[in-house]
Parts: sequence; C-alpha cells; structure tokens
Amino acid sequence: MNKKWSIGKIREFVEKNSDSVLLSTEYHGFSQKLLFKCACGNNFEKTFTKFKGNHQRKCDTCQPPKASR
Repeated sequence: MNKKWSIGKIREFVEKNSDSVLLSTEYHGFSQKLLFKCACGNNFEKTFTKFKGNHQRKCDTCQPPKASR
C-alpha cells in the first residue's frame, strides 16, 4: 500500500526524527523539493524521499553529500 503524505504528516515526521524544521507550507508530490532549516541555522532543500529514505536530514555543511562512486 502506498502511503499518502500530507504537509502535516511530513512536519510531524521531521519533528520526531530530526533536529531540522520544515519551512515549506505545501506538498505536491515526492519529486518536489521542500525547504528545511537545519539545527545550525542554515536553510536547505531536499525532496522528502531523500530526507526520509536516505537519512539526509541536515544541511550540506553539517552532513556533506556522499561522494559518487
């Protein structure tokens, strides 16, 4: 079963599972980038899929992207 995410459910997930804060107010689908604020104060954009599934829950300064293979 495919779980439908709403902006409210995403905000809840972010609050429970990371130190970041969700700044976006609308969610239109898995490919949309959402705006977050990292615990260090930097704003960053990630899709919710990457945020949730790949554990990319901080800005690029606090959690640098992994080098490609």
